[in-house]
Amino acid sequence: MSKAFTKDDGPTPAEVPRHRPPLPSGLPNYVTPSGLAALREELARIEAEPGKHGPTWRAELEERIATAVVPMPPIDRGEIRFGARVRLRGHEGEREVRIVGVDEADPAAGRVTFVAPRARALLGHRVDDVVSVRTPGGEERLEILGVAYDELR
Repeated sequence: MSKAFTKDDGPTPAEVPRHRPPLPSGLPNYVTPSGLAALREELARIEAEPGKHGPTWRAELEERIATAVVPMPPIDRGEIRFGARVRLRGHEGEREVRIVGVDEADPAAGRVTFVAPRARALLGHRVDDVVSVRTPGGEERLEILGVAYDELR
């Protein structure tokens, strides 16, 4: 019988946690409400499975939660700030990005950290503004088509 069809009763290998990016030096640890909830859920999973992750991983996670800052939504909802969902048109067509905290970033899913070049170029702008962003492929011009905030405290 092939090994693929047998049960291996050996110990389960330890899960390798994803690398946690460093926090930006001198800046607050901004997170969205859903990002803070995800950090707390991750800590609860670690506490439920003692020994699965080392003490360093847990301490780092606890520090991230302790230093998390959830900014208030901006009064002017037309201006791009942390937490905004921004609809853009560039040379690759239309797409949406959301400006999030370092631990929440997932560029493939459209979540960019607030310190990323694209987010920094967008911050403070409004619908119909056009911004330029330096990318590995060269300069990209982005037209802002929409701004929305979907998380309130």
